[in-house]
Amino acid sequence: MGRITLTDIDRAYGKMKILHNINLDVGDGEMLVLVGPSGCGKSTLLRLIAGLDRPTGGRIEIDGADVTEVSAARRGLAMVFQSYALYPHMSVRQNLAFGLENIRMPKAEIDARIAEAARMLDIAPYLDRRPGQLSGGQKQRVAIGRAVVRNPTAFLLDEPLSNLDAELRISTRAELAALHKRLATTMIYVTHDQVEAMTLADRIVVMRSGRIEQVGRPLDLYNAPANLFVAGFIGAPRMNLLPVKVSSVSGTQVHVEGPGGLSATIAADGTALRPGDEATLGIRPHDIELSDDSKGSVEARVTLAEALGPETVVHAIIAGDNRLVAVLKRQDVQTQGQPINLTLPTERMHLFDSAGLRVASR
Repeated sequence: MGRITLTDIDRAYGKMKILHNINLDVGDGEMLVLVGPSGCGKSTLLRLIAGLDRPTGGRIEIDGADVTEVSAARRGLAMVFQSYALYPHMSVRQNLAFGLENIRMPKAEIDARIAEAARMLDIAPYLDRRPGQLSGGQKQRVAIGRAVVRNPTAFLLDEPLSNLDAELRISTRAELAALHKRLATTMIYVTHDQVEAMTLADRIVVMRSGRIEQVGRPLDLYNAPANLFVAGFIGAPRMNLLPVKVSSVSGTQVHVEGPGGLSATIAADGTALRPGDEATLGIRPHDIELSDDSKGSVEARVTLAEALGPETVVHAIIAGDNRLVAVLKRQDVQTQGQPINLTLPTERMHLFDSAGLRVASR
C-alpha cells in the first residue's frame, strides 16, 4: 500500500507563509507530479511528506495512519535527490547496501536486493566502481537504486533529472516511467519542467505561490486549464493569450473581437460574461494554421521562423505588440518581416474572464 493523504496543510516560517491549505489524496501506485515555477512550494511540500520538516498546521496520513509527527525514518518512504547524495568514498555496491546495513538486514537479503535493483536499473557493471567514475546518468540510476532496495511504501523524487543534459534527461525519463510501471509503487515527483510532468504523471498538481492551482490528468490540464496561469504553464510552446472584448452574448454563444481583425464566436457560459467585458482568448500554437486567404483569418507579421524539419515554429506580432507563436506542419520558412494570415480555429479556442478563470473551451 502507498496511499498518502494531505489535509489542510500549512507551512510558515515566522510570519512568511509558504504553503496555504493544501489538500491532496495520492492513490496507491500513482505517479503524482508536483510542478510549478521556482519558489512555488513544491519542494517544501515534498519535505513535509518525507518528514524532513513539519507542517505548521494540517494532517499527513500514510495508508490511513497519521504520521504528521512521525520521524522521517519511521515513515517507510525513500527519497531521491537532484544532487544524487552518494557517498564518494564508497563503491556503488556499498552505497546501495548502506541503508540496509544500518537496519541490520541479513547480508543474504541485502545481496539479493542489490542484485535485483542492479538488474532492473542496468547498473550491475558498475557495482564495484565509485561515484566519481560514473557519468551523471549512471549516478542518478544508482541514487534511484538506493531507494529501490529499501522497498519503500512510496518514492519521493526531488527534481532527479535536473543535473542531466537534454538527451540524457529524455532517456532517463523513459527509464523512470518504465520503472514505475514495473514496481507499481506510489511516486511523488517534483519538477519545474512541465514536459517531464506531462510525460511521467498519472496526475499533475500545478502549484503557484504555495497554493494548488489545478489537479488533473495531463491531457485534462492541457485541454481544459482552469485559469490563465495553468494555461500558460502547461504546454510547450506555451498557449498564446490574446486580449479580447466581448461584443455580444446569445445563450451559450459569446462573440469576441481582438487584435489583427480577430473575430470569433465561442461556445461559453452566457451568464459569465456581458457585452463590453474584457477577456482573454487562448489558443495552442499547434492549433493555428497558415491561411492563403485574409477572410476569417488574423493578420500578423513574422519576427522569427524556426525550421525544425517536420514543422516550423513561427513567431509573429499581431496589431502592435501582441505576440503569437504558431507551430505549422510544413517546411515553408517565412522570412522576418513577412506579412502572413493565420487561421485560429474557433473549436480550439479557450476563453478566460477578467479574473483569469476559464469560462469556455473547445
